[in-house]
Amino acid sequence: MAAETDVSIAGYLEKHEADDTTQKLENMNISFSIWPPSQRTRDAVTKGLVETLSTTSILSKRYGSVPTEEATAIAERIEDEAFVAASASSGSPEDDGIEVLQAYSKEISKRMLDFMKSRSALAETSPSLEEDNRVTAATAADSTANDGGNSIEV
Repeated sequence: MAAETDVSIAGYLEKHEADDTTQKLENMNISFSIWPPSQRTRDAVTKGLVETLSTTSILSKRYGSVPTEEATAIAERIEDEAFVAASASSGSPEDDGIEVLQAYSKEISKRMLDFMKSRSALAETSPSLEEDNRVTAATAADSTANDGGNSIEV
């Protein structure tokens, strides 16, 4: 019986202490908001994007990896555009920023995937430089053969 009393007293004290803490925070007029993120957080997001785009990842396995220099420029653009888009959809001033942060995250994911898909589609539709060189060499060889080997070089 004493153990039950101790548990109920402990529960009462915890609730009472939590209420006191909540009241103190409200009296101090402290607010907590996660939007906008700090520059340090934004830089960390950009760094993560660069790693995802340029190293082995689920995306790179499917769409290929991006050279680090290109990935850096793309990641900065993706993060900046997502930040602007999410800021434009910002909720009320009383909002703690969770909805805006979710919009920011979705924008980043969408833009990164769109970039990788478009890059992959572009690679599939345009021949590589090596293929271009082979086609040019073959065309030149055909042209020389058709001229009977009597082509004039300039």
